[in-house]
Amino acid sequence: MRLVIQNTSVEVSEWAAKYVRNRILQKNPGPDNYFVLGLPTGGTPLGMYRKLIEFYKRGELSFKYVKTFNMDEYVGLPKDHPESYHSYMWDNFFKHIDILPENAHILDGNAADLVQECNQFEEKIKAAGGVDVFVGGIGPDGHIAFNEPGSSLASRTRVKSLAKETIVANARFFDNDISKVPTMALTVGVQTVMDAKEVMILITGVAKAYALHRSIEGGVNHMFTVSAFQYHPHTIFVCDEDATLELKVKTVKYFKGLMDVHNKLVESPEDPTAPPSAKRLKSLDESADK
Repeated sequence: MRLVIQNTSVEVSEWAAKYVRNRILQKNPGPDNYFVLGLPTGGTPLGMYRKLIEFYKRGELSFKYVKTFNMDEYVGLPKDHPESYHSYMWDNFFKHIDILPENAHILDGNAADLVQECNQFEEKIKAAGGVDVFVGGIGPDGHIAFNEPGSSLASRTRVKSLAKETIVANARFFDNDISKVPTMALTVGVQTVMDAKEVMILITGVAKAYALHRSIEGGVNHMFTVSAFQYHPHTIFVCDEDATLELKVKTVKYFKGLMDVHNKLVESPEDPTAPPSAKRLKSLDESADK
């Protein structure tokens, strides 16, 4: 497990976007070699999406051969509702890049058979060859996606009733009218994310400090579902200074001492120490433009 500590939430977004960029470039994606990316919604990843859009517009990155799978969606909310995760993803990311619509997978909370929708989502991930990098956020209570406290760590994509606290917290997105807030959602399971080749969790702000502490310094516990990723062989937690306030000083110092190593993971493709595959793809793109 890696813990990457940045000074600010802006730096967290930039580090995460550069990591995703480099992982895509390293795979050298093409018609028979798609990069598969798992994606979250919420406030924390917005900066990462903006930076990835910037990379695309500068010609550093293409999403033509990228497939995405989103973590969750509300049940019963129309896709074009401003608070649906379909709207979130298209407004904040997909419509600004060159991803093909058929490659952007989001659970359908209006499907006639919700259980079948969840099972098919798992099958689509499997058919795509599994997720290369699954990016996630973290709730103040240590949950990932809608895998709230008490969720099975072996769970897979399923229909989930939302906790009262979640419904109340989400009322701010629905004119503070709790009666408008969906009470159910479709969500990937903890094990669904665990199956990814790599997992990157973004954590920012004081409100997430206790959850980060329990996730990396506490034991694995289904009451803090993000803690399950202690068992994943390739997990990166990327956080800002505010989110470290509940961590032991020794823990923070240890991981800060590794930042030179961690920062090599996000070096620009132009950098002489960048991965050879990244530089090669960049070179091919430049040749094609001439």
